[in-house]
Amino acid sequence: MTAMAPTVSLVLNWILFLALFPIAFFWLRRAWRIIVRRDFSEVALKRGEAPPNAARFAPYAAAINLIGGVVLVWVIFGVLAGLFEYETWTAIAGVSIWTKFILDFALSRQARAKLGREAAKPAAKE
Repeated sequence: MTAMAPTVSLVLNWILFLALFPIAFFWLRRAWRIIVRRDFSEVALKRGEAPPNAARFAPYAAAINLIGGVVLVWVIFGVLAGLFEYETWTAIAGVSIWTKFILDFALSRQARAKLGREAAKPAAKE
Protein backbone atom coordinates (compact mmCIF):
# COMPACT_ATOMS: atom_id res chain seq x y z
CA MET A 1 0.00 0.00 0.00
CA THR A 2 1.47 3.32 -1.06
CA ALA A 3 0.93 6.68 0.58
CA MET A 4 -1.12 9.18 -1.38
CA ALA A 5 1.03 12.10 -2.42
CA PRO A 6 -0.65 15.49 -2.07
CA THR A 7 -1.52 16.91 -5.45
CA VAL A 8 -2.48 20.45 -6.31
CA SER A 9 -6.07 19.34 -6.83
CA LEU A 10 -6.23 17.63 -3.44
CA VAL A 11 -4.78 20.64 -1.65
CA LEU A 12 -7.20 23.04 -3.37
CA ASN A 13 -10.13 20.78 -2.46
CA TRP A 14 -9.11 20.87 1.19
CA ILE A 15 -8.67 24.64 1.07
CA LEU A 16 -12.16 25.05 -0.40
CA PHE A 17 -13.69 22.69 2.13
CA LEU A 18 -11.95 24.27 5.12
CA ALA A 19 -12.88 27.76 3.86
CA LEU A 20 -16.57 26.81 4.07
CA PHE A 21 -16.40 26.84 7.88
CA PRO A 22 -15.46 30.51 8.42
CA ILE A 23 -17.55 31.67 5.47
CA ALA A 24 -20.67 29.99 6.88
CA PHE A 25 -19.87 31.33 10.36
CA PHE A 26 -19.55 34.95 9.19
CA TRP A 27 -22.68 34.80 7.04
CA LEU A 28 -24.78 33.26 9.83
CA ARG A 29 -23.34 35.74 12.34
CA ARG A 30 -24.28 38.63 10.06
CA ALA A 31 -27.83 37.24 9.71
CA TRP A 32 -28.02 36.90 13.52
CA ARG A 33 -26.90 40.50 14.00
CA ILE A 34 -29.49 41.78 11.54
CA ILE A 35 -32.44 39.63 12.66
CA VAL A 36 -31.96 39.36 16.42
CA ARG A 37 -29.81 42.29 17.45
CA ARG A 38 -31.32 44.70 14.90
CA ASP A 39 -27.78 45.84 13.98
CA PHE A 40 -27.95 47.27 10.47
CA SER A 41 -24.34 48.46 10.31
CA GLU A 42 -23.41 45.70 7.84
CA VAL A 43 -26.47 46.00 5.57
CA ALA A 44 -25.85 46.85 1.90
CA LEU A 45 -22.29 48.04 2.45
CA LYS A 46 -20.59 50.12 -0.19
CA ARG A 47 -17.01 51.12 0.50
CA GLY A 48 -17.53 50.01 4.09
CA GLU A 49 -20.51 52.28 4.77
CA ALA A 50 -24.14 51.33 5.24
CA PRO A 51 -26.80 53.38 3.41
CA PRO A 52 -28.83 55.94 5.36
CA ASN A 53 -31.94 53.77 5.03
CA ALA A 54 -30.31 50.47 6.01
CA ALA A 55 -33.36 49.25 7.97
CA ARG A 56 -35.36 49.20 4.74
CA PHE A 57 -32.94 46.74 3.13
CA ALA A 58 -32.19 44.70 6.27
CA PRO A 59 -34.71 41.91 5.55
CA TYR A 60 -33.14 41.29 2.16
CA ALA A 61 -29.60 41.27 3.56
CA ALA A 62 -30.69 38.96 6.38
CA ALA A 63 -32.29 36.54 3.91
CA ILE A 64 -29.23 36.54 1.64
CA ASN A 65 -26.88 35.82 4.54
CA LEU A 66 -29.15 33.30 6.26
CA ILE A 67 -29.83 31.26 3.13
CA GLY A 68 -26.18 31.34 2.08
CA GLY A 69 -24.99 30.29 5.53
CA VAL A 70 -27.51 27.47 5.84
CA VAL A 71 -26.61 26.13 2.40
CA LEU A 72 -22.90 26.08 3.30
CA VAL A 73 -23.60 24.33 6.62
CA TRP A 74 -25.68 21.79 4.69
CA VAL A 75 -22.75 21.25 2.29
CA ILE A 76 -20.31 20.82 5.21
CA PHE A 77 -22.52 18.18 6.83
CA GLY A 78 -23.08 16.52 3.47
CA VAL A 79 -19.35 16.22 2.83
CA LEU A 80 -18.60 14.96 6.35
CA ALA A 81 -21.41 12.40 6.14
CA GLY A 82 -20.30 11.28 2.69
CA LEU A 83 -23.60 12.25 1.07
CA PHE A 84 -22.09 14.36 -1.71
CA GLU A 85 -19.63 13.47 -4.40
CA TYR A 86 -16.84 15.90 -5.17
CA GLU A 87 -18.52 17.48 -8.20
CA THR A 88 -21.77 17.96 -6.31
CA TRP A 89 -20.47 19.68 -3.19
CA THR A 90 -18.01 21.88 -5.04
CA ALA A 91 -20.74 22.99 -7.45
CA ILE A 92 -23.18 23.78 -4.64
CA ALA A 93 -20.54 25.61 -2.61
CA GLY A 94 -19.21 27.58 -5.58
CA VAL A 95 -22.61 28.64 -6.83
CA SER A 96 -23.69 29.59 -3.31
CA ILE A 97 -20.63 31.75 -2.68
CA TRP A 98 -20.83 33.56 -6.01
CA THR A 99 -24.59 34.04 -5.78
CA LYS A 100 -24.25 35.55 -2.31
CA PHE A 101 -21.54 37.95 -3.50
CA ILE A 102 -23.58 39.01 -6.54
CA LEU A 103 -26.77 39.51 -4.50
CA ASP A 104 -24.89 41.54 -1.87
CA PHE A 105 -23.42 43.71 -4.61
CA ALA A 106 -26.84 44.25 -6.22
CA LEU A 107 -28.42 45.06 -2.86
CA SER A 108 -25.74 47.61 -2.01
CA ARG A 109 -26.28 49.36 -5.35
CA GLN A 110 -30.06 49.22 -5.07
CA ALA A 111 -29.92 50.77 -1.59
CA ARG A 112 -28.25 53.82 -3.11
CA ALA A 113 -30.23 54.08 -6.34
CA LYS A 114 -31.53 57.57 -7.09
CA LEU A 115 -34.07 56.50 -9.70
CA GLY A 116 -37.12 58.73 -9.45
CA ARG A 117 -36.12 60.19 -6.10
CA GLU A 118 -34.75 63.50 -7.22
CA ALA A 119 -36.89 66.10 -8.91
CA ALA A 120 -35.68 67.36 -12.24
CA LYS A 121 -33.35 70.27 -11.74
CA PRO A 122 -34.27 73.41 -13.64
CA ALA A 123 -31.84 74.63 -16.25
CA ALA A 124 -29.47 77.35 -15.11
CA LYS A 125 -30.42 80.85 -16.30
CA GLU A 126 -27.78 82.92 -17.94
